Amino acid sequence: MTAANPVFAAFAADADRLVDRPHAIAARLRDLLALDGWLAPADRRPGEDRYRQHLLHVSADRRLSVVALVWRPGQRTSIHDHVAWCIVGVYRGIEREDRFRLVDRGGRRYLEPTGSVVARRGHVETLVPPFEEDIHAVTATGGRQAISIHVYGADIEARGSSIHRIYDDVPLLAAA
Repeated sequence: MTAANPVFAAFAADADRLVDRPHAIAARLRDLLALDGWLAPADRRPGEDRYRQHLLHVSADRRLSVVALVWRPGQRTSIHDHVAWCIVGVYRGIEREDRFRLVDRGGRRYLEPTGSVVARRGHVETLVPPFEEDIHAVTATGGRQAISIHVYGADIEARGSSIHRIYDDVPLLAAA
C-alpha cells in the first residue's frame, strides 16, 4: 500500500465508517471518481499479460479493502463472483461487464448471459450477495488503459483476491 493522498485518505476513512452500508460507500466513491490527481503513479501501472491489482487501503478492523485494478485494452477477468459485497467504479477508460446467471437444464448447470454494461468514468456498480446474482466478467474496452476502483467488504490483503469462484468451466447457453 502506498502513502495516501489526503483526498483518498478522506474517502478511505468514510468507507471504514460506512462498512455496513455499501450503497452509502458507493455514493462516496462516485464523488472520488470525479476528482483527478489522487491516485499515485505507482498505482496506475498495468500488468503485461493481465490486469494488475494495487492494494490501496485495508481498514484497521480488516473488514474492508480498496484496490485499484489497472487494465490494458483487451485484458479481461475470468467469469467469476465475489467473496463479499463489492463496489466498482470506473476512474479511467472504459470497461464492459458481461453478466450471467446459473441455470439448470436437464440436471446440468449452465451460464445464461443476462446482459452487458458499458461503463465509463464515474460509473459505479454495487454488487451485494446473493452470489448467484453477482456472476460476471469484465473486459477493458476502448483504445487506452482503464482503471477501476473496487471496494470490498473483505480483507483482500489477507485473501489475495476478491474472487469467490471462477465459472470458466461452466458451459454457456447459446443466445436465443
